[in-house]
Amino acid sequence: MAKMDESDERSLQPGDALLIVDVQRDFLPGGALAVPDGDRVVPVLNRYIERFRARDLPVIATRDWHPPDHCSFTDQGGPWPVHCVAGSPGAAFADELALAPEDRIVSKATACDRDAYSGFQDTGLAETLRAAGIRRLFVGGLATDYCVLNTVLDACREGFAVRLLEDAVRAVDLRPGDGARALERMVAACARPLRLEDLAP
Repeated sequence: MAKMDESDERSLQPGDALLIVDVQRDFLPGGALAVPDGDRVVPVLNRYIERFRARDLPVIATRDWHPPDHCSFTDQGGPWPVHCVAGSPGAAFADELALAPEDRIVSKATACDRDAYSGFQDTGLAETLRAAGIRRLFVGGLATDYCVLNTVLDACREGFAVRLLEDAVRAVDLRPGDGARALERMVAACARPLRLEDLAP
């Protein structure tokens, strides 16, 4: 994939897309698999959404969309409590997240015997983005050290330029420092950290 001209790094431009990772009720405080302070990404992401909509640029949201007997659940021998079962209230996007009907939704980990932390795994997302002429992805959501990490790593492998929205991610930090280590891995792969104030108004 040819490199895009990034002479104006601060400006959104054609070929950019906002990718929101798994901002679902079960990952928010009070949810089945809550990320600490996970709800705090929502108002920040909404401001990014406003910026992208103002320039008629795509907004894409991934979601866990598990069958009831998904392999990641503890009662199936997996590491996590039951969460984000397809069609359940916990699988819904955060109530305040300003998604619109025209935004593309990418469902992942939909087969009972396969887990997927990355929004690219078994979803056709890379092909969809290329078909739309997307070259640069702005990625935020939950959680820094799991689904954001794996989505960003796959985006880098697929040749996209990645901007990690460091003001719009939160980590599980199952082991202290997991979030910081995930950030280091993403930056080493290709991601550049970015905050809302870094963007031109």
